[in-house]
Amino acid sequence: MNARLIRTALALSLLGASAWPVLAVTDGERGDIEGVVRDYLIRNPEVLLEAMDALEAKRAVKDVAEQKAAIASAGPTLYATPAGTTLGNPAGDVTVVEFFDYNCGYCKRALADMEGLLEKDTKIRFVLKEIPVLGDESVAASHVSLAFRHLAPERYGDFHRKLLGLRGVANEDSAIAVAEEMGIDDAALRAAMASPEVEAAIAENTRLAGLLKINGTPSYVVGGEVVPGAIGLEGLAAKIENVRTCASASC
Repeated sequence: MNARLIRTALALSLLGASAWPVLAVTDGERGDIEGVVRDYLIRNPEVLLEAMDALEAKRAVKDVAEQKAAIASAGPTLYATPAGTTLGNPAGDVTVVEFFDYNCGYCKRALADMEGLLEKDTKIRFVLKEIPVLGDESVAASHVSLAFRHLAPERYGDFHRKLLGLRGVANEDSAIAVAEEMGIDDAALRAAMASPEVEAAIAENTRLAGLLKINGTPSYVVGGEVVPGAIGLEGLAAKIENVRTCASASC
């Protein structure tokens, strides 16, 4: 095979099949080129793995850049929460935002991570964003939770711990039972559940999650970075220390 075809084969292996229309080759040359590429890949299959790894790395960098831009565009609303409902230190030097669902098993396990952080680090500000993504029961539980937050913001953290810590499914009945156990009047709670503020809070949290391309719970925002999944107490603590060290969750 001549040098031109070898160069063409190498170009196609790098550019992909979409390059065929712009390369002037005969049908015979095309067959020869495909043969060269096939033989090369069979002899060096690790090239495919390297290419896939490189593609994933490129996509990851792109995703992080897009998320950082989205976090910046979200502005103060991302870190905002009604008065009295901030967990930890309201004037903390690092803010952690958690997006969660009351029926998310990983969120239930991650509750201990949050508690551990708040216990060992008195400089953390923790903000909770409810995104009921796991069905109607989650939506109903969030209506009760946000109604409780509206009526007793200073006790929202305790309500959150109790409801998320319950075994079984969180729904309207179980959430109301927790609220009543904490002394909230049933009539006042149901009135608050039907308020436009509750719907607006869910809609805003859902909008923010969509903007940040969050598609699972729990997901955290720390130091201008979206951190998906329950990464554990040590993982979160490391991200927070990175923020203090280099102003980013990943140094």
